[in-house]
Amino acid sequence: MAVTRLKRKDRRNKAVANNKVATIKRLKQTPEIKLIDIEAIKASFVK
Repeated sequence: MAVTRLKRKDRRNKAVANNKVATIKRLKQTPEIKLIDIEAIKASFVK
């Protein structure tokens, strides 16, 4: 019995996997949102 590869499906599967990896990398590049003490900043301007 011969085995034939489904090239179109193989390409699609690889593309889906690559897109997921690219999305994760893009999301990891965004800087973290850090907690900021607004009251301390306001107090520094009052001086």
